[in-house]
Amino acid sequence: MIHLDTGFVILALARGSPQDRQLRQWLQRGESLAMSTIAWAELLCGPLSVELLGVATRVVSQRVPFHEDDAQLSAQLFNESGRRRGSLVDCMIAATALRLGATLATANIADFRRFKSAGLALIGD
Repeated sequence: MIHLDTGFVILALARGSPQDRQLRQWLQRGESLAMSTIAWAELLCGPLSVELLGVATRVVSQRVPFHEDDAQLSAQLFNESGRRRGSLVDCMIAATALRLGATLATANIADFRRFKSAGLALIGD
C-alpha cells in the first residue's frame, strides 16, 4: 500500500508533474493508494477548486481514520524527533502510515526522513 502525503497529492493534481506521472503509473499497476484523514484535512484546507477536489476524491478513495494507537505513536515520534514546532501533523501522518505498514509518498522527504528509524518507508524527491 502507498500512503499519500498532502504535498504529494497537491503536486500530483498538477497535470504533467512528476507526481502526476508517478500517480498515474501506480493507478495503472493497480497499486492500493490511501491517505490519512489527517492529510485529507490538510488537503481540504486548500485552496482547492471543486474540480480538483473531485479528482482527489476519486483518486484517493481510501481515507484512513486516525486511531488512538496512532495518537500514541505520533506523540512518541514527536518527542523522539526533537519536539519541532509545526511537526505534529507530520508525526500523525507518519504514525498512520506506520500502522498500515504502508510506504509514504511525499513531496517533502526532509520532513519525514527523521521517521525512517521508526520503520517508515518513503517515496519522494
